[in-house]
Amino acid sequence: MDDFPEFMKRAANRVPSVAQNTRDINGCFYEAADGGQMAFWTCRTARESRKHTHDFDEYMVCVQGEYTVFMNGERFVLHPGDELLIPKGTEQWGRCTAGTRTIHAFGGKRIGVGE
Repeated sequence: MDDFPEFMKRAANRVPSVAQNTRDINGCFYEAADGGQMAFWTCRTARESRKHTHDFDEYMVCVQGEYTVFMNGERFVLHPGDELLIPKGTEQWGRCTAGTRTIHAFGGKRIGVGE
């Protein structure tokens, strides 16, 4: 597969552009009963995210392409199937190659509706 299924990309679940740390990427999200969220990101062109932190843990898995995470002075290069846990409060940023798809689980509310 080169893309997430259509049902995962419904307009009602789109991540508002102001809630994205990486410009010009497509993302959709789902919220759990406890307020945690899952996000599905697709990067059509090579991009870098801005530095940021979260007040909750973040788990990510690379589905396609390559995503490099920078945190705590270290560099983690993720390829399809690779996973990473980013502890809450950790300053992070990333770089993805064109065609990269990632899935993220957040231990809190990362994306606000209508932001």
